[in-house]
Amino acid sequence: MGRFDGRVAVITGAARGIGFGVATRFAEEGASVAIIDLDEAAAAEAAAKLPLAEGAKSVGIGANVAKAEDTEAAVARVVEELGGLHILMNNAGITRDNLLFKMTEEDWDLVMGVHLKGHFLMSKAAQAIFVKQKYGKIINVSSTSAEGNRGQANYSAAKMGIQGFTKTLAIELGPYGVNVNAIAPGFIATEMTDQTAARLGLDVDEFRKLSAEANPVRRVGEPADIAAAAAFLASDEASYITGQTLYVDGGATVA
Repeated sequence: MGRFDGRVAVITGAARGIGFGVATRFAEEGASVAIIDLDEAAAAEAAAKLPLAEGAKSVGIGANVAKAEDTEAAVARVVEELGGLHILMNNAGITRDNLLFKMTEEDWDLVMGVHLKGHFLMSKAAQAIFVKQKYGKIINVSSTSAEGNRGQANYSAAKMGIQGFTKTLAIELGPYGVNVNAIAPGFIATEMTDQTAARLGLDVDEFRKLSAEANPVRRVGEPADIAAAAAFLASDEASYITGQTLYVDGGATVA
């Protein structure tokens, strides 16, 4: 028996990286899983790779989380094809890093749209189901960059906004059996952080080594580290935890 037998989980931005790591963990623990990604072909391919338990199903869905019609259609499709909805992880994200004087209005709007508006629209679509059934788990993805990071005024603002959004939804939805929490990853070895290394002109291995040396546990994080935290927060073991942001960063923010 898995923790999520009979549950349906949705993870946005899950065709790769952290999202796919979380989707894999949920599938391993018995959930039926919907992977939502801007690239539907990539989402379908990722969904087909999940290690599903007997009787569980998966689906890959293409959607732009910054568009209400896409999020509403995606959630409706999940319910129709997988038979319900119990867990939502808002993971979709992008970076458009630059110093303030170089950052364009488009850079700002794109990051705010995917992160803040995406979290808002997906949560709004899911909560209608959660409130009706008096049960639901929402996990939002913030970042240690919420504390401020050079060249990431847009990303940092969005990620700190997600923490306030999380607290507010916890207050509003708690009476209806819905827990809302956030995870703030530190450095996680993914394609996105590899792209950051390239932007900084650093070798990937060198970049990871420097990042590992910057935290007390002296290693970089892996998608499985975030997946472990998400699996706990999505479980009934965490039913008395809501409105919290869990930093999963090897101690980087307390060092």
